[in-house]
Amino acid sequence: MKIKSTLILVLILGSSFAYSQGVGLVVPERKSISPMTEVWFGTYTKYRIKERLFYYGEYHLRRRNGFSDMGQIYMRVGLSYLVSKYFEVTAGIVNPYYWAPNQEAPNIDKIVPQFRGWQQFLFVMSFERLKLYHQVRTEQRFRREFVQGSEFELTHRFRYKIMMYYPLTKPQLDPETLFLSFYEEIFIQAGKSIIYDHFEDNRIYLGLGYIIDENWQLQTGFQWTFRHLNSPFEYQSRSIFRLSAYHNIDIFGNRR
Repeated sequence: MKIKSTLILVLILGSSFAYSQGVGLVVPERKSISPMTEVWFGTYTKYRIKERLFYYGEYHLRRRNGFSDMGQIYMRVGLSYLVSKYFEVTAGIVNPYYWAPNQEAPNIDKIVPQFRGWQQFLFVMSFERLKLYHQVRTEQRFRREFVQGSEFELTHRFRYKIMMYYPLTKPQLDPETLFLSFYEEIFIQAGKSIIYDHFEDNRIYLGLGYIIDENWQLQTGFQWTFRHLNSPFEYQSRSIFRLSAYHNIDIFGNRR
């Protein structure tokens, strides 16, 4: 019994000595949060091609450090099927391109693509004035580092967004209506290469929108996000100005 107790004491003292010498994981006193400002432009399209079938598209351009540096461009496309008035499913592909944060770093590719599959489930709830959406997205991402020669790895992402639209100048969300929009979206990721940052991002958005007519809508607003960066203790806080246009066409109805 004495020998066992002695061994445990030696292990504890040895571990303490190792950490005191800088061996092992050193936990800082507080987390590091890096600020970033960005500008995002987006166009969203939804075109009815059959009675319950729609073409869906998103096209984005994003800049970092205010408006100074290129961040991303990407195209998300898919087909949406209207199961009922309050439930819709969508599936498709995404092809984003990412610009390296440090374009002058050696041995990197300055622009790196990603390839994704994605699925979406959208639930709609209508109240007297308020319109509420629950959006669930899943993505299968083939992505790689900016280091030259790095290989693509498969990771998975799971997203939940709650969105609210509230008309300000009319009782309903009709043409020529100014409205308030809000959403919060949570991102979870998984995969062999995901070690500590399973909680990937949290995005909160507040904006104003205007419904021009049956086909066009504009939105502008501010988005704040908080996410992991490069280690378990490093985070990034992003302040993002967003400007978006929404275009809808009923091709099926116009052909009849």
